[in-house]
Amino acid sequence: MSGINVKKLKVNELKEELQLRGLDTRGLKADLVIRLQSALEAEAAGEGDGPPIADVGEEGDQQNDIGGDAGDGDDGTNIGGSNLCSTLPSHRGRSPQPPAEEEEEDFDDTLVAIDTYNCDLHFKVSRDRYSGYPLTIEGFAYLWSGARASYGVNKGRVCFEMKINEEISVKHLPSSEPDPHVVRIGWSLDTCNTQLGEEPFSYGYGGTGKKSSKCKFEDYGEKFGENDVLGCYIDFDSGEEVEMAFSKNGKWLDVAFRVSREELAERPLFPHVLVKNCAIEFNFGQKEEPFFPVPEGYTFIQKVPLENRMRGTVGPASKADCELLMMVGLPASGKTTWALKHAEEHPAKKYNILGTNAIMEKMKVMGLRRQKNYSGRWDVLIQQATQCLNRLIQIAARKKRNYILDQTNVYGSAQRRKMRPFEGFQRKAIVICPTDEDLKERTLKRTDEEGKDVPDHAVLEMKANFVLPEAGEFLDDVTFIELKREEADTLVKQYNEEGRKAGPPPDKRFDNRQGGFRGRGAPYQRYDNRGGPQGGRGGYQSQGGNFRGGEVEGFCGIYLVLNVISFCVLVSLLNCFCFTLYRV
Repeated sequence: MSGINVKKLKVNELKEELQLRGLDTRGLKADLVIRLQSALEAEAAGEGDGPPIADVGEEGDQQNDIGGDAGDGDDGTNIGGSNLCSTLPSHRGRSPQPPAEEEEEDFDDTLVAIDTYNCDLHFKVSRDRYSGYPLTIEGFAYLWSGARASYGVNKGRVCFEMKINEEISVKHLPSSEPDPHVVRIGWSLDTCNTQLGEEPFSYGYGGTGKKSSKCKFEDYGEKFGENDVLGCYIDFDSGEEVEMAFSKNGKWLDVAFRVSREELAERPLFPHVLVKNCAIEFNFGQKEEPFFPVPEGYTFIQKVPLENRMRGTVGPASKADCELLMMVGLPASGKTTWALKHAEEHPAKKYNILGTNAIMEKMKVMGLRRQKNYSGRWDVLIQQATQCLNRLIQIAARKKRNYILDQTNVYGSAQRRKMRPFEGFQRKAIVICPTDEDLKERTLKRTDEEGKDVPDHAVLEMKANFVLPEAGEFLDDVTFIELKREEADTLVKQYNEEGRKAGPPPDKRFDNRQGGFRGRGAPYQRYDNRGGPQGGRGGYQSQGGNFRGGEVEGFCGIYLVLNVISFCVLVSLLNCFCFTLYRV
């Protein structure tokens, strides 16, 4: 059964869950609850295809994918420590059907609105495209969620307004969570990521009373929250520097940022919002009356003539134009490094990187990664990040975008299942297979620099199951970045043999439970190799252990009874002997 508590979901969250499963979203809340509960029960029982799940269950990739590529900036340390297997169904599920494509309503593209292509996957845009809110269920409540407007400007004196309509209840967060409700508003280039204020040419003013750019936070203005209205102003006519200022509920807060025109090089800046558990609403000038009077000389961005506005990047027209790159490689091989570099070198494609590392980047506090200032259990946070990733992959398959799936993806059956929901995309595998010496060096470097370590038994299990992908039914192309296929094939066969000889990992040895061995009861958990990357059984995948739990318990019981009987007989003989001595 899914970890979702259906009864605690709000109506919009219920509809989101139903929509992901291709189910009817009409009706009262009680109807939606019953419908979703039935769907979850069917998924748990294996009766329905359900939404795709990111590498859990049968393939055993839950260990390596919890940390994504733990060797390249992913915070998935100690990935073998949290035993997610015990909470996941052990049946072999059917490959999920490709999800229905998200319907796009007709919208006047000349209007300034929230750009549905230029926002985070977990930011929900309203039908009118002037308001939105983030997903807040489960681990999403830890995440920042950002969105940019569809048009930017590079001349004149321009403004817009943003109101915080609601601080969404997140009672499932621990009381120690800093600033569970906060909004950051400002401007950024179209090429910037959605984490406003954390890179060059990204300028934000946050509800904590701080301004930020390049991840440098300074005191500015006042704190703000629910029901407050922020005005955002940019002045390209102030001289050699472009000035950005803000207001709160009509009160002018003075200039926050000054940027030289030469640095901007006439590139347009776009309205940008970054939220954490808050619902917001924009006024780009579409309202008849502003929330508060606009300072003299400023014009709402919607009122700027179309020829003086610059459209942001437009997304692919069809799934056939979308690209999905699946990284394949062991931890520390260099997958995340390659993914980040490739995305940076191809800004027009606006790759969405799907991986636990990317999730952790959106969990920052004051620009710092969580491991720098997190007081709770790290393994629990990693588990929640993994749940978020699973759900984002479900959402991603419905949206026409370009993606990089940044996980280890070494299991052949996992490769096939992960590609299935993205049918219609250009699906390609990127194999990062360095020499064994390079891999060891990178692993040591990662451990020294970042203090992260993937347990040896987890890596050995990956090695035992490592399958190189091939172009065919579910992959259009396979690219080898370091070692080419022939060399990589030889090395992977060595890895397979090394993993098989290693035996079961420490936490999967015999433990007196039914099935004999923890996991699936196999002598080495689920090595099967499938006889190749695209089908055919091979290797061994013993579904039954050497002992049944009941047989072991029965044997132990008999042994205990015999011991008790022996002890009683011995005591009786001793008593008789003593009595005889006493009589004598």
